[in-house]
Amino acid sequence: MSLITEVVGFFIKRRRSRIDHFKMYPVETQSEQFFSLIDRAKFTEFGLKYNFASITTIKEFQERVPVVTYEEHYPWIERVMRGEKNILWPSEINWFSKSSGTTNSRSKFIPVSEESLEECNYRGGKDMLTLYFDNKIDSQLFDGKSISIGGSLHPNPFNTPAMTGDISAIITRNMPKWAEMFRIPPPEIALLERWEDKMERMIEICSKENVTGIAGVPTWTVVLIESIVERMGAKNALEVWPNFEVFFHGAVSFTPYRSLFRDRLFPSDKVNYFETYNASEGFFAIQDDFALQDQMLLMLDYGVFYEFLPVEEWEKEFPKALTLDEVELEKSYAMVISTNGGLWRYKIGDTVKFTSKYPFRIKITGRTKHFINAFGEELMVENADQALTVAAANAKVDLKEYTAGPVYMDSDSKGGHEWIIECSQLPENCDQFIEILDNKLREVNSDYDAKRQNDIALVKPKVHFVASGTFYTWMEKRGKLGGQHKVPRLSNSREYLEEILEIIK
Repeated sequence: MSLITEVVGFFIKRRRSRIDHFKMYPVETQSEQFFSLIDRAKFTEFGLKYNFASITTIKEFQERVPVVTYEEHYPWIERVMRGEKNILWPSEINWFSKSSGTTNSRSKFIPVSEESLEECNYRGGKDMLTLYFDNKIDSQLFDGKSISIGGSLHPNPFNTPAMTGDISAIITRNMPKWAEMFRIPPPEIALLERWEDKMERMIEICSKENVTGIAGVPTWTVVLIESIVERMGAKNALEVWPNFEVFFHGAVSFTPYRSLFRDRLFPSDKVNYFETYNASEGFFAIQDDFALQDQMLLMLDYGVFYEFLPVEEWEKEFPKALTLDEVELEKSYAMVISTNGGLWRYKIGDTVKFTSKYPFRIKITGRTKHFINAFGEELMVENADQALTVAAANAKVDLKEYTAGPVYMDSDSKGGHEWIIECSQLPENCDQFIEILDNKLREVNSDYDAKRQNDIALVKPKVHFVASGTFYTWMEKRGKLGGQHKVPRLSNSREYLEEILEIIK
C-alpha cells in the first residue's frame, strides 16, 4: 500500500466509530435525527404551520404532517426556488437537484442545503470509502484516479443566482479540493452540458490515465467503457486500466448488468462491485459487505428521518407509515423521508425490502410507479431483473437494457406483457429465452403465476430483441442522455413501448 493510500485511508477510517454507533443504536439514532430536524426547522414557515415547536413525539408528527408526493410539496419548493427565505429549512438554499419522473413529465427540483451537502452527500461519499476500505484492506484505490460520470448545471429558472442540475453535478461543483486530486475528468469537462462533447473529452482523458475506480450509473458507464475499449483497440477494459479495482454503482439495479461487467468488460475476480443508494433527495444506503450482494446498510445519521409505507398503504390519502422499529423483513415498503434539505414526509418513489435488522440493511426492489399491474399481477422491477438475469445467463448473452409494459385485453385476445430487450448479441434460441423468462417470472411472483395459469388472464410474453444502441438512441431522442437519467424498466402504460417500437420499425 502506498503512503498516500495509507494517509487518506487513515482519515477516512476515523468515521468507522460513528457507523458502529448507529449500527448498535439504530432506533435511538433515528430518534435523535428526528428531533434535531424539527428543532432546526421549527421557526421556518412550514414548521410554524405545523407547530413543530410543540411536537414531543414521532406519533404527533405523523398525525399532524401529511405524507406528500412531489406535486403536493411543490408549492413550497417553488417559493424556495423563487428566493424566499426560511420556508422549508432555515439556511439559504442555492442549489436544486434536478431529476425526472413526475407523473406530468416535468422535472423535479429538490432543494439542496449546505447541511444536506455536508451531512448527507459528502458524509455518504466518505462512508462509501470507509466501508470499501473495511472490505478491501489492501486497496490501492488512491494510487490512481477514479472516474466520476456526472451531469450539468443550469441557472434556476426563477432565481438566477441559484443553480439547478443533477446531484452529481452539484457535488462536483462543490467538491473539496483534496477530492479533486483523485478524480477525473476535471470539473470543467465533467460539467459540460452537451453529453456527446462530454463523452468525447472523457474518452480522450480517461483512456490515458491509471484508472483504479469508477463511480456512476451502470447505463452510462457501459457506454463510456465500451467507447474507450473500442478507441484503444483493446479486448476489455483491463487492457486499458490494468490496476482497476472497483466500480461504485447505483441509481438502477446492478443485477441485469452484473454478467456484462464481470465476463466482458472486467473479466477478473479481482475487480470489486460496491453498491450505493444516492438519489437526488439524498444519500441513503451503502453496501457494507462484499458477500452481501444487492444489500446495503441504511445510513441513519445523515440528517434524514425515515418512514416506511406497506404496499397496502401506498395509494391511501392518509397512509399509516411505520418507523424503523416497526418494519418486518422481506416485505416491500415505499420510503418516506424528512430531510435537512426541507423535504417533509416526502414519498421518494422507491420501494425497498429489509434483508436484516440490527444492523438494518435494505434491498431496492423498484419504484412505486414502475411496475405492471394491469391484470392484478403486481410485477415489480425486482421480479423482472431476476427473471431476465436467469434467461440471459442461459442464453449466454449479456443483458444491456430493457423495458416492458402491458398488452391490453380486447374482444379477440387476452392480456399479456410486451418486452423490448437489448443484449450484447441476439440469443441463438429466442423462443427458449422467452420460455425461461416466463417460467422464472412465474416462480418469483405468485400473482403473475396465477394469471398465467392456463393462460387465464395473461398469455406468454411477447419479446422484441433489439440491436445494440437502440436504447441509447431512444434516450437521446427524449433528451435524456447522461447524468442520472435512467431507462424506465416497467410501466403500466404503453408510452415507452410505443416510442421505442417506432424507432425499430
